[in-house]
Amino acid sequence: MKRREFIMAIGGVTLWPLAAWAQQSRNAPRIGFLITGSLELPATRASLKAFHKGLSEYGYIEGQNIFIEVRAADSKVERFPALAREMVGLKVDLIVASNSLAALAAQQATATIPIVVPVMGDPVGDGLVASLARPGGNITGLTFLGPQLVPKRLGLLKEALPSVSHVAVLWHPAAYGEHTMKSMMNEAEDAARALGVHLRFVAARGPDELQPAFSAIGAARADALLVFPSPMLFTERKRIVDLATQHRLPLMAMGKEFVQLGGFMSYGADITDFNRRCVFYVDKILKGARPADLPVEQATKFELFINLKTAQLLGIEIPPSLLARADEVIE
Repeated sequence: MKRREFIMAIGGVTLWPLAAWAQQSRNAPRIGFLITGSLELPATRASLKAFHKGLSEYGYIEGQNIFIEVRAADSKVERFPALAREMVGLKVDLIVASNSLAALAAQQATATIPIVVPVMGDPVGDGLVASLARPGGNITGLTFLGPQLVPKRLGLLKEALPSVSHVAVLWHPAAYGEHTMKSMMNEAEDAARALGVHLRFVAARGPDELQPAFSAIGAARADALLVFPSPMLFTERKRIVDLATQHRLPLMAMGKEFVQLGGFMSYGADITDFNRRCVFYVDKILKGARPADLPVEQATKFELFINLKTAQLLGIEIPPSLLARADEVIE
């Protein structure tokens, strides 16, 4: 083969994939991702990592056959409406709104761009979908059954600490829609009455209010702490666990991530993994399905995590029957 022909052959092998890649890139869908926490927070990075894992499972590679535009609210959920409007202005093909508040903002910003929500509390009650079976609009995704699990968490906390009588409830008033938040409070109060427990609700509307909230909890001499479901509180979990440790408060939370950081107990679905699983909806919609026809997936698996080391530091003797039911005991 002559040198010129050899170079052209090599050029053909090299340039064809580049041309194909360029064409593929031009036609690749753009996904907007609205997320609660700062991009520097480990919690935020864990959620995005789970989402990218889901994309890879469906054959998507960022920068090649899909593009992701991430906008973070830096734990200031009041920023969601402006960020959602920005996404619409970017003309993305689909919005992943990481939770109910982000979804409500996206819903206000667009009635046509499909919206997938990895973590919803009560999507029907909050007006995100018409029904779980037939969402009916431009929103679908997964729900972790927020209000329904609050009594279970309080019951497990009482089982671990039979003498507990005063429980502080750390909550974020704007975590979900008004209907979901009211349902959570009602469920908690009904369960507390049945268990003979007095609740003290302490609000934190943003990360800056966590320190004052724990000061109020300490002044109230609570026996234990129940953390309500909240994207902001979930994102700030390390700070919450550290503050609970400082105040020697046994903590019951919604996710195992709290316990892995040193919190006492948790009961709930694997919230971080919902970000991976939501790619099922992303893939379906990009291939032509309508959100209105894709049923909302309800969580069916709930895990009980107990940190035995933390229990020992707090002088708590956990009943063997409860330890035996735990999905994981951290020693």
